[in-house]
Amino acid sequence: MSSIETVISDALGQYQDPVLGMDLVSADLVKNIAAENGRCSLSLEMPYPTKGVAEQIKSDLKTVLTALDGIESVEVSLSHKIASSQGQNNLPTMTGVKNVIAVASGKGGVGKSTTTANLALAMAAEGARVGILDADIYGPSQGMMLGVAEGVRPQPYDEKHFLPIEAHGIQSISMSYLIEEDTAMVWRGPMAAGALQQLLTQTYWQDLDYLFIDMPPGTGDIQLTLSQKVPVAGAVIVTTPQDIALLDAKKGIEMFRKVDIPVLGVVENMSTHTCSNCGHTEPVFGAGGGESIAERYETELLGQLPLALSIREQVDSGKPTVVADPESAHAQSYIKIARRLAGVLAEKNAKPASVIPNIIVEDD
Repeated sequence: MSSIETVISDALGQYQDPVLGMDLVSADLVKNIAAENGRCSLSLEMPYPTKGVAEQIKSDLKTVLTALDGIESVEVSLSHKIASSQGQNNLPTMTGVKNVIAVASGKGGVGKSTTTANLALAMAAEGARVGILDADIYGPSQGMMLGVAEGVRPQPYDEKHFLPIEAHGIQSISMSYLIEEDTAMVWRGPMAAGALQQLLTQTYWQDLDYLFIDMPPGTGDIQLTLSQKVPVAGAVIVTTPQDIALLDAKKGIEMFRKVDIPVLGVVENMSTHTCSNCGHTEPVFGAGGGESIAERYETELLGQLPLALSIREQVDSGKPTVVADPESAHAQSYIKIARRLAGVLAEKNAKPASVIPNIIVEDD
């Protein structure tokens, strides 16, 4: 490396990546540096989808490097490569899926499914290939939230697999695609767990960077099936600031700990409400709950989302906020959370895989 290239590398070592919060050199993101006759070119390979931050990074680096003596012009090439996760219990990776992310809550009614849909769409907006698996066998809702018309059915791929349904640029599968809308799933737990296993193993996912699994509330058969059969990269816990929701969210975190699935972060939903008449904002369900639970369990508060009529109306209409109004403040909140989630997962994937003991669950 020439002296000017060393100076450039030192400057890059002072620039903090906006998603990872680490400098480019320490994070090993710089793949090539070349400088000649006042012209500098460098290539970066990021471990997260970059569509939303690429122009900012390029602009920042041009400003940083053209300030150096002897550098007159800068060309930045930026790409991304998302690594596959090592799941719990050394389970083999899912075919066609790099990272499985479980979105869970301890109780119903906290907006988990709405959050799942918008986070998945936000990650796709950032440039990733994304899928959703609706694991709520008894109350599947992702089909309606994604605007999939009633009666649309997955098409067979071969004798053992079927293709996921595509909506808004993401792949999805749900029990709602296989039954009539008014059909009640009057099944015992093992039957529901078996149905989930079929959705997991018989869906032909196509080169996904992230598969979001919309979990049912609770800590029962579905959760155990997931932990035993699927290599989960990590879980996102959705809660409201309300004390009763936080109590159940803690149980959800403890469950994931017992089956060696890391909690990547907490999303506090319905954090505040702004009156549409007077503009007054208040924390109707309390304040600080998401932050306190994240601190207690040494994880991260990925973001806070408001209680807003538009979010509910848009997801009910089959066009969640991120696609219905992508420039809105609410959509940008989802995108910031998705971006940080991608960063947390990239940091986890960059660490050497640890040896994890097998978990055996037996009936008493």
